[in-house]
This record gives sequence, structure tokens and C-alpha cells, in this order.
Amino acid sequence: MSTASVDEVIADCSDLSLGDLPSEETEVLETVDDAWKSIARDDSTNRVDLGISANKVENTGKLRKDKVKLSVNVVFPGSSDGGGADTGVSDAVSNTSNGNGGKSTSVLKPSPSVGATLENHMDSPIGSGSSENSSSSSLIDEAWELLSKSYVYFKGQRVGTIAANDDPSSETLNYNQVFVRDFVPSGLACLMRNDADVEIVKNFLLKTLHLQGWEKRIDNFTLGEGVMPASFKVIHDPIRQKEVLQADFGGSAIGRVAPVDSGFWWIILLRSYTKCTHDYSLSELPEVQRGIRLILNLCLSDGFDTFPTLLCADGCSMIDRRMGVYGYPIEIQALFFFALRCARQLLNNEHDGKELIERIDKRITALSYHMQNYYWLDFTQLNNIYRYKTEEYSHTAVNKFNVIPESIPDWVFEFMPLRGGYFIGNVSPARMDFRWFLVGNCIAILSCLATPAQATAVMDLIEERWTDLIGEMPLKIAYPALEGHEWKNVTGCDPKNTRWSYHNGGSWPVLLWLLTAASIKTGRPQIAKRAIELIEQRISKDGWPEYYDGITGRYIGKQARKNQTWSIAGYLVAKLMIENPSNLLIISLEEDKKIAKPRLTRSASWTY
Repeated sequence: MSTASVDEVIADCSDLSLGDLPSEETEVLETVDDAWKSIARDDSTNRVDLGISANKVENTGKLRKDKVKLSVNVVFPGSSDGGGADTGVSDAVSNTSNGNGGKSTSVLKPSPSVGATLENHMDSPIGSGSSENSSSSSLIDEAWELLSKSYVYFKGQRVGTIAANDDPSSETLNYNQVFVRDFVPSGLACLMRNDADVEIVKNFLLKTLHLQGWEKRIDNFTLGEGVMPASFKVIHDPIRQKEVLQADFGGSAIGRVAPVDSGFWWIILLRSYTKCTHDYSLSELPEVQRGIRLILNLCLSDGFDTFPTLLCADGCSMIDRRMGVYGYPIEIQALFFFALRCARQLLNNEHDGKELIERIDKRITALSYHMQNYYWLDFTQLNNIYRYKTEEYSHTAVNKFNVIPESIPDWVFEFMPLRGGYFIGNVSPARMDFRWFLVGNCIAILSCLATPAQATAVMDLIEERWTDLIGEMPLKIAYPALEGHEWKNVTGCDPKNTRWSYHNGGSWPVLLWLLTAASIKTGRPQIAKRAIELIEQRISKDGWPEYYDGITGRYIGKQARKNQTWSIAGYLVAKLMIENPSNLLIISLEEDKKIAKPRLTRSASWTY
């Protein structure tokens, strides 16, 4: 697929004529550049949505800005890869659930934006943010103040942020610890702010690396050397009379599962730190290089696997309770791919590093092919699976995983729009988990695991199913919820993961930063702005809760902690990126042309 930057599209649009304007009172925008710049305005009466695709502009001959919406339709030749991105002129639709109090408005759906590259966001320096308007500046100030109160100190240095700074009367459980995955949005917020606070991120990276070297034993079993901790906390040792760190590698977690995602997030944050500061001295330290290699050796070791994906237990990631995500969950596979590509940039090509880089390259190629072909679901692919034959043998099999069509849940047929698609939750022998998981799909976009057409289709799906996936409080971590007999079997009657609550279809404000990053990368910032506005209406009044319950996310979660740090940090990162899109470069990768179209060779064991 050919690509074009937003600047090139704007240049192509500069000659569009302004004739045949309607007689009603309108404000004329002389160029698309004016329309693009006006996206940053926060005006409740005049909202601008700009949908941009790639390559060649269709000369529509008109540009106008209504009092409700402006849609500039930029149409490009269709693409065959990804199957689900519609690159034709958008149709007018009626939006009856738009997050504005149920007000019904007629809007034009933006055209898909295929192929927006990260160079589009290089105009502003990384780590700087534009000035906030008065309507949200007080909320931003409040968020920064709350984030600063969450800092954890070790021997006088800030080394992370606690999970939640809730009412002291509440039982702390493990919310007083520094979680690796929870700190990522906090670290990104510190890197993206005007006066980048890099020290806390550097301290966090080094302290968690130090903990990696500890012996990790659960009962009589010793974990792999490269396993990163799920969390740690600072305690006072009364015997030695000094502060010490106490790490948890899963031995104290629900279900006693080691965190597979911690090592991946650590590598991703290390790359973000390096990208922001241009300080390669940290990543080039021998102990840091060794830490990266230990993490990757755990994942790239030889075994019995016939797939390039990672086999995982339930509860090994953000969904840290039994939710039927065992096997090859999309979140872990997308993070694995992201971490491999980040490590590829960070590793020194010396000694055994060269051999490891070759193994990374091979795995990246195999993993991208596997995910793009077997995890992707759109209307066409759903129809293909529906018509699958079973019990196929030999290399000519179409139904490679022997999925029984009757196992497709009924809700998928109603949920899947004609325009849009997503990476399903899990693929393994005779099993497809058709649930939507936001983290895995957004990470697939940021890491370029998704093709440009697939990335566009994911954003199309979010727009088409806004009420289901966003609702009144962004964003659903998974959709749909498990209910009834299925909930009993899959979760083991988990009282915390009841339907439309917590991990089982709950709404998590922290996920806003992932949606914002994916929206900007695909050239659809209006999606992020709309979600940000929804959150800003309530989250401060509700006390920055951990999650919300209900089909539309209307109610504060029944066990949600208040002043949840990553809810606060997720909002800050989203605002910093929407106000200065160049900050996207800190957490996003460009497409690698070498792996975009891998050269496939026949297996040595294949015979006629």
C-alpha cells in the first residue's frame, strides 16, 4: 500500500475551489490546513472533524464548515490488504449516541486515513505541549498534583508511583506498590511534559532491572532468570535499620501467575526514554544490555511450539484474574512484537548480540505474518470462517486450526460491521476467542503489527460500535461481557469479574492514552478528542476511579479505588499527545518495510 503524509495531503488540497457554497450562514475555510489546525480548538459550538486517507485527493470542489461538523472527504484508491478498510466516500449517518447527552446530530463519517507516517508529527519538538484552554487547564493541574503525590521514594530518589492513593481507611491490599505496567503511563507523562522529568523514569528502569537479578522462587520452584517483577514496594528493615525494596514476581498475586507483560513494558519504556532524551548511555550499559537479553531469551528459547506466538497462562497481564485468556492472548502477542522491535533498536550488534538480533528478525517476520493472517477478523473473514469445512488434513488445509463454525458466538454476527475489523482475542487449535480486547488492538497499531489498512479498520470499528466499546465512560477493556453459565465456567464464579465489571466488560479510563495514540497515528484525532471530552465531564468529580461498571460504563466500579494513579496518568498522556502530536513518537514505531512483505519459503520437511 502506498502512503502519504498529512502535509502532502494538505498540499494537494490547497488548490480546491470554494464555489457553490450554500446560502445559509457558514464560515469558509480557505485551505485544508486551516481545517487541520482548527482540530486543536476546544469550542463546544463549532467542532471540526477531518478525515484523511492516503495518496491522491478527489477534487470535491467544496470546503465548508457547518455550525455542527465539518467533514473533508479525501478519497484514495482502495486497498486489498487487511480486508475491512473502506476507502470510498463516507456516507452521512445519524449519530444518536455521541456522548453529548444523547443529542441527535447528523454528521459525516470521516474517510479512513491509511498510511499516515510518524514524520507528520515532527513539526513540534518531542516532549513539549501546547497551551491548554481554560476549560481543561484546571483539570490538568489537578491531575499533575495528584500524580506528584503518588511518587514513591527510595533513599531520597523517586523510583515510581503507587497504584492508588485512596482513602487511608481503605484496605491497601497491593495498591500501595509500584507496578511495572501501571508506571508506564506515569513514565510517559513525565517524559512528554514541557519540562521533561526524565530522572524518575531512569531510576525506575534501573531499580526494576536490579530486581530482575534476584532469585525468584515460588514454593520449591525457581522462575526464569529474565522474569521482571510485577511490582515492588519500599519497606523499612528494622534489623538493618534502612530502606529496602521488596519485589513480587507473582508469588503474592491472584492465582500466583508470573507477569509475562512486565518485561515487555520495561523494554518499551526504555526505548521511550531513549527516544525522548536521545541518551543512549543508559541502554548501552552492560547490565541493561544483559537485562534485555535475559527477557528475550525467555521468549525466544526453543520448545514444542508450532506457532511464533507465546503460550501463556490466564492472569499473566493487565487482566490478572481468570478470564479465559490462557493460550495465545492478543495483548501478550502484540506486546511481544512491540518489545522485539524496540529491543532490535536498543541491542548492541556485538558478540552474542548479533546472533540474538538475527533470531529477533526471524521471529518478528513469522509473528507479523501469523497475527495479520490468523488473528484478523472483518466481515469477509467472518463469512469465510462461517463457511469453513472441518477435519482437513495436509498442507492444503484452509481451516488450519480446525475451528468448528458452530462455535462462533451469535453476538459476533451482529457486532461485526460491514466497514471495520479487529484482532480477535485468541487463536489456538480448535479455538477462536472472538472477544474484542482494546489493549492488544491499540498496541498492534502502535507497533505496526497491524497493516495500515488493518489499523484503519480497527478505528472504523470503534466508530461504528462507539456505544458498545466507548459508551458513557471510555473504554471497554473487553467486549462483550461473560454472563450466566459461561461466566461460571470461564471465571470460576469470580465475584469481582461479574458481568460488565472490572475485567469482564468494565470501562477503564487509563486506556484513554492507548486510544489517543492509535487515533493520532491513523490520522483520526477526532476519535480521541471525543473520548477525552467524555472523560473530562466526570472523572474528577468521581475521584479518578480505577474503573467503571455497567454496559455503558455509567457507574463507578463496585470495588474501584479512587485516585487511581494510572487513570490520572492516562488522561495526562492523552492530553499531551492530542495537544502536541509529536509526542506520539515517544511511544510509536514506524512501519518496517523489511517485515511488511516477508519472503515466504517452503519448509525443509515439506514433500510432494
